[in-house]
Amino acid sequence: MKLDKYTVGRRYGKALFELAIDSNSAEEIYQELLSLRQIYSEVSGLGNVLSDVRLEPHEKRIIMDKLVSGFDGIVKNFLEVVYSYNRMSELSFMIDEYEHRYNDYKGLLLGSVKTAVPLSDEQLQKLEMNVAKTMDYQTVELKQIVDSSIIGGAIVEANHRVIDGSIRTQLEKMRNQLNR
Repeated sequence: MKLDKYTVGRRYGKALFELAIDSNSAEEIYQELLSLRQIYSEVSGLGNVLSDVRLEPHEKRIIMDKLVSGFDGIVKNFLEVVYSYNRMSELSFMIDEYEHRYNDYKGLLLGSVKTAVPLSDEQLQKLEMNVAKTMDYQTVELKQIVDSSIIGGAIVEANHRVIDGSIRTQLEKMRNQLNR
């Protein structure tokens, strides 16, 4: 049975993170992975090219050699393993998983807050502190999204959880109760 790209990403990302922790190089590896993510965003389709069976192996090897030349140690070895298992098209999912685990390790939670109007810096900071306390993190960074359709309140999404305090949702709940 073929594994989906998310499962592959979680497994490889977890393995790399555990290796990084064991070797006391989590920060260094994280910075290298950010560089690698940048390369992937600048050269669209790179992962697909390196995983394409129609491309000759020696042609892929030339591209791969250029890619790994900018890295050394654990990240270079990791890239070689990913390449040897023909998983380069899933590399961005592996980096995402590593980043998620790295942020958890650092006590940082990334998420978003959707509001009808932009929040002031003070409001955002208070909300981030409340979310940090609620979700048991040291630090929370929320990206603001303005969506007037929620009417008022806020919807916070972080760590696969949604805290919906929007007026729209409250009105929908009241409407459903009245229709019973």
